[in-house]
Amino acid sequence: MKTQDFDFRLPQALIAQFPPEQRRASRLLHVDGRTGALADGMFSVFPAFVEPGDVMVFNDTRVIKARLFGVKESGGQVEMLLERVLDEKHALAQIRASKAPKPDSRIAMTADAAFTVLERVGEMYKVRLEAQTPLLAWLDRHGSLPLPPYISRQPNPVDEARYQTVYASKPGAVAAPTAGLHFDEAMLNELRARGVGIAYVTLHVGAGTFQPVRVDDVREHHMHSEWYHVPQETVEAVAQAKARGGRVLAVGTTSLRALESAAGGGGLRAGYGDTNIFIIPGYRFQVVERLLTNFHLPKSTLFMLACAFGGMVNMKLAYRHAVEASYRFFSYGDAMLIERNQE
Repeated sequence: MKTQDFDFRLPQALIAQFPPEQRRASRLLHVDGRTGALADGMFSVFPAFVEPGDVMVFNDTRVIKARLFGVKESGGQVEMLLERVLDEKHALAQIRASKAPKPDSRIAMTADAAFTVLERVGEMYKVRLEAQTPLLAWLDRHGSLPLPPYISRQPNPVDEARYQTVYASKPGAVAAPTAGLHFDEAMLNELRARGVGIAYVTLHVGAGTFQPVRVDDVREHHMHSEWYHVPQETVEAVAQAKARGGRVLAVGTTSLRALESAAGGGGLRAGYGDTNIFIIPGYRFQVVERLLTNFHLPKSTLFMLACAFGGMVNMKLAYRHAVEASYRFFSYGDAMLIERNQE
């Protein structure tokens, strides 16, 4: 498979720059991966697509204020994006500066706080916060929201709430699990009232989710690593749903990747760790039967995953329809519900 096989035309005007007025006000494209049939609708009627006994799995990660601006000892300006929080003082960070920082150099942030650069780790740096406050609390006070690179504006107060799911509870992501942005509390309660199971995993989405595939042969791409956790109660919820004939619906590619990572070696198991699972056409899904996701970048690993799930021909036709029908793309865009291709 060539990366070029996953290209498609995407007008710039379809990239959503702002969220809809209400979370549930987005559109919904239903794609039957078994037949290729497409159906246009509104996300407000999403509960009608799930049945009592089904289980929906959400990613409860919380986006942290990971973007920072500081000054090197030489006076040069520095932009930092904390990719992963390691503990109360340490993190892995992307650092953008005129010259690469050296080990043991300091980057001043506020009058009483700085980061010390400890070492280089691949394309990132291990840094230590020099402050009295724990790292996450310090970020919440002094950092800014890391909106995706394709949103061409600065974050505003609306983003503080809307670039976060209503059920976000585990801080650690630098990008939102965007399929979950469509749900409000009322819809979650409506799903529960219908007898739909609600379960959670955690996958801290990294900035690598926005990185392009730079190789011609898809199989040569090295996926970025992200931390995930699948709790025992979610394993039990999935097992119970399958036992009663229900279906497993992953809300977002991150939930799907966490579930499929935890199912390696046969059977879904509780656990946590790093995953760099790369799902492309030909992958055999073990857990998930339905996927709710947003519309993704051309030639991206996320579009490749969608093609693996719904069938490559089906997804290309679905995306062509989405462009022609002016669906909104990416984080603040519209949603797609995909029934798994059975091939």
